Amino acid sequence: MDTVPAPVIARAATAERLAHAQQSVMTLLADSSQTGGALSVHRSTFPDGGDGAPSHFHTGTTESLFVISGRLQVLTGDEVIVLEAGDFITIPPGLPHAFGAAAGHDADVLAVFTPAADRFDYYRLLERVVAGEADPKEIPASGERYDNHYVASEAWQRARSGE
Repeated sequence: MDTVPAPVIARAATAERLAHAQQSVMTLLADSSQTGGALSVHRSTFPDGGDGAPSHFHTGTTESLFVISGRLQVLTGDEVIVLEAGDFITIPPGLPHAFGAAAGHDADVLAVFTPAADRFDYYRLLERVVAGEADPKEIPASGERYDNHYVASEAWQRARSGE
């Protein structure tokens, strides 16, 4: 009989939390190395209108977002939509996307990547860049390693500026 892997348990009281710009908080729940490559999961809270991720895409990973509370503005390709509490979106590989709390609203979001490479070091890098402890050039240089590729989006820039 095959050995059944142990469950991955992330306790709220002890989960690693990263603070990013605009006082958003990311709670790291399970990374790929803990789940046998199946998925990577984190929870992010964004303050009123706070930015999440700029326009980017993944080549081999599907990113899914579940809005726990608040409202989340999301770019999918060239379309910008707003998700409300209880809404879910799954974004296939290759589709440019971005997200942040909608203006006038906070957002609490669960993000799931599958299949996934370890992503938590990428989030730690972002925290170091925000804190001035790492060079911002390290972010695009890490694109292949973390399957995170930034692209420009006029639709996202217009939506976030309120045009």
